[in-house]
Amino acid sequence: MSVRRLAAEQPEGFAFTPENLDWAKAEIKKYPEGRQASAVLSLLWRAQEQMGGWISEPALRAVADMLGMAYIRVYEIVTFYTMFNLAPVGRYYVQVCGTTPCMLRGAEDIKDACRKHIGPKDTVSKDGMFSWTEVECLGACVNAPMAQINKYYYEDLTPENFESILKRLRKGEHVEPGPQNGRKTSAPLSGPNTLTDASIYANDTSGPAFGCAGPALVDAEAKRPGAAANVREAAVPKPPLKKPSVKKPRPS
Repeated sequence: MSVRRLAAEQPEGFAFTPENLDWAKAEIKKYPEGRQASAVLSLLWRAQEQMGGWISEPALRAVADMLGMAYIRVYEIVTFYTMFNLAPVGRYYVQVCGTTPCMLRGAEDIKDACRKHIGPKDTVSKDGMFSWTEVECLGACVNAPMAQINKYYYEDLTPENFESILKRLRKGEHVEPGPQNGRKTSAPLSGPNTLTDASIYANDTSGPAFGCAGPALVDAEAKRPGAAANVREAAVPKPPLKKPSVKKPRPS
């Protein structure tokens, strides 16, 4: 891992907003006395969100003081975990996956688009809207290449649709996360390739076309869970109240 240091320019101070302070106090109470330091990751993450995507030195010290931790211990945490940004980022923070599956599917072209429309890696664009960096696997290899923008995944990227995403975000438009090529979740690009024989659905009249499997479900269409496993149609028989009699063997 490369050396990570705090930004050279720092704000004068940091204080949680009243809402975030109440949240932080409630988070600390989840842990027993003497174990308040267990809340450090949660508080640092909330501080980073309040700062607009990065952790300042005053924020680090404020969290340490709330938890009774030495400053150096919190510094070790924020410099170890790459989910914490140590310098300001853009309003839209773009993390481009550069691991092998994404690289083989065109991640280098996505990084070139970032350089073209945002600027050098780990710098904020002139308008303050964007910054980008390269990260290791984000776990969406089936939909490579992909990038995470703030909290959302944008997948099946090409230079063209990725540039369109950046332009629309810059205009303040909403861009639907997920695959950008029309497929649902991680379904095959060529459409269904298993269980496609209509005869196996001959007795199924619940599908959209009486025997056709239909498109894959998305989260909003997923079947709701039925009754819990402990709900039965018939009552479970009770065990006998008396032990069954056991005949003693006759003496030989």
